[in-house]
Amino acid sequence: MAEERLQKILSKSGYGARRKCESIILEKRVTVNNQLICELGAKADPDIDDIKVDGKNVSFEKIYYVMFNKPAGCLTTAAPDIHRGRSTVMDFFKDFPARIFPVGRLDYDTEGLLLLTNDGEFANRILHPKHKVFKTYEALIQSLPSNSQIEQLNNGILLDDGITAPAKIKTISGNKFIEYSKGKFRGALMEISIREGRKRQVRRMFRAIGYEVLYLKRVKIGKLKLGSLPVGTYKILTDKEAESATVELTDSSY
Repeated sequence: MAEERLQKILSKSGYGARRKCESIILEKRVTVNNQLICELGAKADPDIDDIKVDGKNVSFEKIYYVMFNKPAGCLTTAAPDIHRGRSTVMDFFKDFPARIFPVGRLDYDTEGLLLLTNDGEFANRILHPKHKVFKTYEALIQSLPSNSQIEQLNNGILLDDGITAPAKIKTISGNKFIEYSKGKFRGALMEISIREGRKRQVRRMFRAIGYEVLYLKRVKIGKLKLGSLPVGTYKILTDKEAESATVELTDSSY
């Protein structure tokens, strides 16, 4: 295997997305052939060099891409909720054959499509705003918004942390009944696609035009659809299926 940047090697080995791996290097936790690496830019050959993190050998695992239908009332984190003892997505992967981590986050009360992997480069392609990968949600709100309100979301709306990037909105149903773990609700079911990942962003966007989100489910990332995968279960994706999640969609292709 040819030499690669050290952060890329760590990312491929399941230590997280590239930015996290860069932090591991800058924290002086990495050695190559017993030499401490303190700066970014260093390269190594995993087939030849002795690479360690916190004194432990870095090993290459089989790469996994997993699609999980996350239940509502479940934290998206790779660490246990030690303070409040709430369920996390990793509770569903206790016997999984490799160490995987969530790609981004899905809010506690939101259900639907969550990707997990041990490929940090793949995660970066999904998460970094420059790649313009849209995430699509179904949101149930009290009633149908007006065309002008929808246009505000389409163009970008001001939140307390800045203006959002343009979204893509369409109406699925003006009168939809939904029952799930958090209760029974009736309202207008909207589809909204965004390419950012701010905390509780979809809920905040609808609140900005005067609507509370009663139910929220992520149904698509890029061109990868959740489909009929049952809540609380997962599917190991093929490389081709995983690649569909990284597709950058444009106005003409969406």
